[in-house]
Amino acid sequence: MKFTILSLFPEMFHDVFSHSILKRAQQSDLIEFEIINPRNYADNKHMTVDDYPYGGGNGMVIRADVIFNAVQSVCNKCSAKPYIILLSPSGSVFTQRKAEFYAGCYDHLLLICGHYEGIDERVLAIVDECISIGDYVLTGGEIPAIVIVEAVARLIPGVLGCSESAVNESFSFQLLEHPQYTRPRVFNGLEVPDVLLSGNHAEINRWRRKESLRKTLQNRPELLRNARLEANDGLLLAEILDEMSE
Repeated sequence: MKFTILSLFPEMFHDVFSHSILKRAQQSDLIEFEIINPRNYADNKHMTVDDYPYGGGNGMVIRADVIFNAVQSVCNKCSAKPYIILLSPSGSVFTQRKAEFYAGCYDHLLLICGHYEGIDERVLAIVDECISIGDYVLTGGEIPAIVIVEAVARLIPGVLGCSESAVNESFSFQLLEHPQYTRPRVFNGLEVPDVLLSGNHAEINRWRRKESLRKTLQNRPELLRNARLEANDGLLLAEILDEMSE
């Protein structure tokens, strides 16, 4: 899968994409990155990409023609049009299901990072979707772009190495992941739950599912409305509620 990112600050991505899982995925030709600076597509000698907003106001707005030119240059090199995403606080909220949708349906994502006071609204004419990563204000779209790349890339077959890794993580079924433990067995008087040492895989799986439901109920109960629940989850939730009421 290919990720193309339009950003006025391309240096923000180099370190992030050259470590850990993303580095190995590139080395294995599972994913590819292309970082493009829109300044290269400005039509003035000073490579200016922004201007004052019509109607007045604070700050500067990124010009539509610069973004159009950069996007057109990317599309001209592609055999198929990429799916174009504008990172914007007015976009729909990014979720795990969005990540699954992108990973399963597209081979090439083009992410446009806004900056300053935003991008000329006319850019929406070439955008497939506007995405926000949450209800807060950031300086630009670079960090949201990194979030989306990380979430989508790990869903590409082979990127995590183990095919079950991405499936069992938090939010994959709209539930938080169960607690994890490793050695030592006892630390500061806190012990690993006995069931995890029992070797009984059926009981371990039941415990993990129950604790996933418990953590979701306690920390993010709103997720349960859209969670992909299993046949026995009702019984497990009833047990959890009884335990919480004691």
